Amino acid sequence: MRDVLYLEEIEQAEALLKPQRVEVLRLLAEPKSCTEVAAVLDQTPQRVHYHVKRLVEAGLVTQVSERKVRGVHEGLYQAAARAYWLSPALVGRLGMRRARDELSLGYLVDLAEQVQADIAALDRTRPELPSLGVSGEIRVRPEQRREFFAELQETLKDLFSRYGGAEGDAFRLAVACYPTHAEETEDE
Repeated sequence: MRDVLYLEEIEQAEALLKPQRVEVLRLLAEPKSCTEVAAVLDQTPQRVHYHVKRLVEAGLVTQVSERKVRGVHEGLYQAAARAYWLSPALVGRLGMRRARDELSLGYLVDLAEQVQADIAALDRTRPELPSLGVSGEIRVRPEQRREFFAELQETLKDLFSRYGGAEGDAFRLAVACYPTHAEETEDE
């Protein structure tokens, strides 16, 4: 099972975005037969098989084995990934690309799309993918916001200049700084 399956085909999104199929996918985190899934969902095995068949056709579920039950071959199925990401390209860009203003929300949305696409494109067949994820919350008073952003940019510029040479493994560094709640922040 992969960590992430990046969905770029509209047919995959259509197969996934049906509430009953999402429930089937959740139950297929571990290999199960349609009969086992049907019992949990209080559905008929035939109805569950219909949904599993659509998920298999879309590449969202795989048959991992088969067993013989009372003379009948029964497939065991498992979700193809732990998480499914919908590509922003499924909808396409609505409107013009935002200005490259690093302090705009539009720039942050573009950056998140780029990170999502980069992660989806990684070769997950390699045993170890060196990566680092760091997340935390900081508190900055409105009157210190400009100073904080400037210091953060200088720190990152220093890292880029020290490690930006032509030798060694290439890594993309993306830093996002955004409010942790929906309340509006004061503009400076």
